[in-house]
Amino acid sequence: MIPNVLSIAGSDPSGGAGIQADLKTFSALGVYGMAALTALTAQNTTGVSGVHAVPAEFVADQIRMVFADVRVDAVKIGMIANAGIARAVAGVLEDHPDVPVVLDPVMIAKGGTALLDASAVTALTECLLPLATLLTPNLPEAAALLGVEEALDRATMAEQGAALVALGPAAVLVKGGHLEGPESPDVLVAKEGTHWFEAPRFLTKNTHGTGCSLSSAVAAGLAKGLPPTDAIAAAKSWLAGAVAASGDLSVGSGHGPVHHFHSLWPSSPTASSNRA
Repeated sequence: MIPNVLSIAGSDPSGGAGIQADLKTFSALGVYGMAALTALTAQNTTGVSGVHAVPAEFVADQIRMVFADVRVDAVKIGMIANAGIARAVAGVLEDHPDVPVVLDPVMIAKGGTALLDASAVTALTECLLPLATLLTPNLPEAAALLGVEEALDRATMAEQGAALVALGPAAVLVKGGHLEGPESPDVLVAKEGTHWFEAPRFLTKNTHGTGCSLSSAVAAGLAKGLPPTDAIAAAKSWLAGAVAASGDLSVGSGHGPVHHFHSLWPSSPTASSNRA
C-alpha cells in the first residue's frame, strides 16, 4: 500500500522550496503527496518580494477535508506565516494524535526575508511543538525558538536540541549546515539519547529548498514505517544526491534548487560536464 503524506506549507512559484519542493520529494520517494496551503509567496531563486497568508480557518478547512476522506500516514508542516494559522493547524492535528508530524520551523528565507511573524513564534512553540514527532530546525531557527545565541559548535547544538525537546516535541534534529568547516553535522536529540549524522559540506550555491526537502523526505520515511533514525538517514542520503546533481538543472541566477528527481531522470552530458 502506497503511503499518503500531507504537507502543510507555503507556495514557492519558482518551484524550489515550499509545497512545490514537498510534492516533488514525495513523488521522488514513492509516496502520495497532498498539500494544504498556508501562504502564497512571490519569490524566485534570488529572494522573496511578498507574502500573502491564507486565512487561518481556510487553512484548517483544507486539512479537515483531507482527513475526512483520505488516510494520512504522516504530516509535514513547513511555513506557518502567523499565529492564527499556527493555532488553526494545531486545532485540527490535535484530533489525529497517532499520525506522525514532522515540523520544519520555516522562519527566514535564504535571502533574509522573514517568513514567520515575530508574534507567531510563541504560538508555534506553545501549540505546534508539543504535537511534533520530529522538529527539524537549522541553527538560526533553533536559536530563535529558544531566544538564545546561535550555536557555533557541536556541544551547543546538542544542548539546544535538548532544550527544544523540553518544549514538547518527541525528538529534535538540529541541522548544522550553518557551522563553518568542511563538515555539515546534524544531531538528533530525544529523551532516549543523542545521535549524530555526519556529512561532508557540498560547495554549491544550489541549496534553495534543502530544509523543505529534507523534512518532507523524513516524513515520507516515517509514513513508510521507518523509525526516526532510519528515516533521517535515508532522507539525508537522498538529499545528498539531490544536492550533488543540482548542476544538472538550470533554474534561476541565485540559490538554485536541488535535483529532486536525480535518481529518476537521465543526466544530460552537457549538464554533467558543467557540474564537473
